[in-house]
Amino acid sequence: MGFYQPEQLPKIMIAPNGARPKKKDHIEVPVTIDEVVETAKLCFNEGAEGIHFHLRDEKGDHILSSEMCLKALNDLQLSVPNMHLQVTTEAVGRYSPSEMRKLAYDVIPPGISIGIREMIPSRNPNEEDIELYQSLTKNGTKIQHICYEPEDLDLLSNLLDKANISKDGTWCLFVIGHYSGKVSDPNKIPLFLDKLNNNNLNADWAVCAFGKEEIDCLKKAISLNGKIRVGFENSMLMPNGEIAPNNHTKVKAVKELLNLN
Repeated sequence: MGFYQPEQLPKIMIAPNGARPKKKDHIEVPVTIDEVVETAKLCFNEGAEGIHFHLRDEKGDHILSSEMCLKALNDLQLSVPNMHLQVTTEAVGRYSPSEMRKLAYDVIPPGISIGIREMIPSRNPNEEDIELYQSLTKNGTKIQHICYEPEDLDLLSNLLDKANISKDGTWCLFVIGHYSGKVSDPNKIPLFLDKLNNNNLNADWAVCAFGKEEIDCLKKAISLNGKIRVGFENSMLMPNGEIAPNNHTKVKAVKELLNLN
């Protein structure tokens, strides 16, 4: 049985752990594969249609492991067969583009997030970059392009042109703010949309944001026909500003607040 592959980006993607949060930050951060699977099941039941997950080594640190990734995908598919499964290539200052590419080729996952500025730090796509994106696209992997600044969309457009990949329905995530405490400003979202238009990118896009400004950013995204990614990777706060007890309770609260059915 193949993986569930939606044509459109999920309305709500859960990002339950990320590369940085640990148990000391919140006891409900899932760090083992079993915990990720259980979290996925609970979040799916509350309305999350996809999961973006990270894996951890024995010390609880972010790891790009093909073996662990394949096991996680297998276990997730058995538990939540109708949920879109997205692995990460995030470098976190630890992995090189070649190591990120290796994970993608080893796994050929149903979904993958790629920070385009991490994968192409030169901002000039070369043959290795072009081959990776062409290969993943040919094999049916849904690539979500992670964009930290509007200018990243210029790079994405250049890459897609060079790789002869359609710009219609491109999946993107706009990261509003930063882990370091940089304010998440909802007024930045239209700047990304302007770049989409300037580059003729007909994108299916979502937003994630940080801290107390997260909800305002999510509201802005929905008002502009975008989608959202939520979870402990970016913010552990509930819409009312209190600490969320877990990821699935947050999904439920955000879905209800934004009237997402």
